[in-house]
Amino acid sequence: MDQSRAPILEALQEFRRRNDVVYGPPGHKQGRGADRRVADVVGIDVFRSDVLLLNGLDDRRQSHGLLEQAQELMADAVGAEHAFFSTCGSSLSVKTAMLAVAGPGEKLLVSRNSHKSVISAVVINGVEPVWVHPKFDAQRHLAHPPEPEDVRRRFKEHPDAKGMLLVTPTDWGTCADVQGVARTCHDFDVPLIVDEAWGAHLPFHPDLPPWGMYHEADLVVTSVHKMGGAIEQSSVFHLQYDRVSPEVLKQREDLLATTSASTLVYATLDGWRRQMAENGRELLDAALHRAQRIRAAAQGLPGLQVMDREVVRSGLAADIDPLKIVIDVRELGVSGMQAAEWLRTHRHVDVGGSDTCRISASITHADDAETEETLLAALRALVEAADDMEARPAVDLPDPSALELEQAMRPRDAFFAPAEHVPAERAAGRIAAELVSPYPPGVPAIAPGEVITKEVVDYLRSGAEHGVLIPDAADSSVRTLRVVARSGAAA
Repeated sequence: MDQSRAPILEALQEFRRRNDVVYGPPGHKQGRGADRRVADVVGIDVFRSDVLLLNGLDDRRQSHGLLEQAQELMADAVGAEHAFFSTCGSSLSVKTAMLAVAGPGEKLLVSRNSHKSVISAVVINGVEPVWVHPKFDAQRHLAHPPEPEDVRRRFKEHPDAKGMLLVTPTDWGTCADVQGVARTCHDFDVPLIVDEAWGAHLPFHPDLPPWGMYHEADLVVTSVHKMGGAIEQSSVFHLQYDRVSPEVLKQREDLLATTSASTLVYATLDGWRRQMAENGRELLDAALHRAQRIRAAAQGLPGLQVMDREVVRSGLAADIDPLKIVIDVRELGVSGMQAAEWLRTHRHVDVGGSDTCRISASITHADDAETEETLLAALRALVEAADDMEARPAVDLPDPSALELEQAMRPRDAFFAPAEHVPAERAAGRIAAELVSPYPPGVPAIAPGEVITKEVVDYLRSGAEHGVLIPDAADSSVRTLRVVARSGAAA
């Protein structure tokens, strides 16, 4: 296919050339009614490009097939049989993917280190999750993806499971053996869904970790806004083989997606695909060399430990994304959250992620010599300032096994059950009726239906006192927890 084409962008350019006057949504009428104070901040071209496909870029019957053309080009560029654009982010895309594989009451293997959007999908879809626990790294207090044998064991225990959802790369850049897990799933004649939200760039350079479509996954979801060049909420489903019907996937997507899709998202997806197809290898090659320099320089700073391929050599992960710079700061005597806050306040540098142990910075094709030096200068300043940072209460990090909670009820049943709030110190032994997810990375420490333990309560309470963000808990301070009510109680 002609990868120099960008059908949606070309149609938008033609729409603006014609100067069409639209008598339907959006009500700002391509910026005519936009508040100038808003346009001064976001730019008038944002409004000028905010056009519907229906009776806008395309006609009433969408007879030009602009979206279909753009999706076919995307599939061709990344080695998929089908691609579907989503304007609701991968949080919705992963819900759709799961619903296309397993329905209410059916079993689905799910990596327990999944983002809360996956656990939310379990609640919404009503599937019965069979958790596949990740490989815990006690030294780094980090979860790496499960291995094929972990998946095989769970399929043997639950041969009626309809498929598997695997997360790779993780928020911290460590990767699964995608092909090994895919072949394990296929041995049981079920599909593998890969939540590859952090991997949209992977198809476009051979030195990057495995791309799901190249390593036999059936259905891959990417967030192009994370490591790619499209705007926020841009997501793509990629599909191959016949274990998941494209018709079923499209119907499930139509069930959940917005009926007012953003052409801004579509257009930037279209343009990013063209950019990567034409120049991706060159752009990513420069990013890889830049990341290598940053890693070496950061590793040379006292008190900083950069996670590198030792996690692969030690068998903890199958691969690592070299564009994700993950730096353990504990030797500085501060937490990753403190480091992130200091960098933002004093150096105007916003890192991508932080937790009790580390910070992370994503390097993409958009970085240049200036952003490289800005990051390194900020890290040097952080090292010098660490001794003067005020101490905060320590976070009580549990033994990794303590995070493998017993599933006593299906998540959907627990989430919608009559519930009550109990003081945190009395929550141990009760069944959770809510998600409790330290952010970032937003992996629930407690999922609905799991039995709460003292160890996880101590971890969450001490984290909240330290300053961990827990936005989805009913009580973000975690002084109380929402639990399934005992007989006769109500919410």
